Amino acid sequence: MRITVHRKAHFNAAHRLYRKDWNDERNAEVFGKCSNPNYHGHNYELIVSVTGEPDPETGFVMDLKILKDLIYNEVEEPFDHKNLNLEVPEFNDLNPTAENIAVVIWNKLRKRINDKNDLEVTLYETPRNFVSYKGN
Repeated sequence: MRITVHRKAHFNAAHRLYRKDWNDERNAEVFGKCSNPNYHGHNYELIVSVTGEPDPETGFVMDLKILKDLIYNEVEEPFDHKNLNLEVPEFNDLNPTAENIAVVIWNKLRKRINDKNDLEVTLYETPRNFVSYKGN
């Protein structure tokens, strides 16, 4: 029997979508107002899902307190109220699109969650725009 547990979290962050090798005109053409040179922000909503077999002793797929702490340490603390382009090293050379943010979060958490469990990250950039990543 495999069961999925979910933990929700949120963080607020600013970013600018652009390519350093393109001029402002080309960036504006491709990324629109998201390429504002003065950045813009989002209230990101995050859902981390872990799927696996419940432990026969505890009944847990994963202790949600441990998952809460992992999300706080690996995502909320380094990303919340930050400019992703300027203050988060993973985005020094990576455009902080919702897709790329989800992959970065997944990679950070994957290292800390038992390999026998599947991991999925769902990231809402707005209430209507969201991405999911399962590591494939």
